[in-house]
Amino acid sequence: MSNKEKYDDIFIECFGLAPDQLGDKLAYRSVQAWDSAGHMGMIAAIEEAFGIMLETDDIIEFSSYNVGIEILRKYGVDLST
Repeated sequence: MSNKEKYDDIFIECFGLAPDQLGDKLAYRSVQAWDSAGHMGMIAAIEEAFGIMLETDDIIEFSSYNVGIEILRKYGVDLST
């Protein structure tokens, strides 16, 4: 499984989304499940899946699907397909 597939699966599992809901419009609070509790669950899943620990500033700035991709690049996680 590619890193991109892992990333997508985390959003699908954490927020109960369909694959076609992933992308530019997916942002914090754009779906009901992505609230503060859902956000922390997603962060924990990302840290576990990629073996990283996100800094507090990055957790706060992780405000959308696309921003998350940029943040993970800082940790050496390549999500290109």
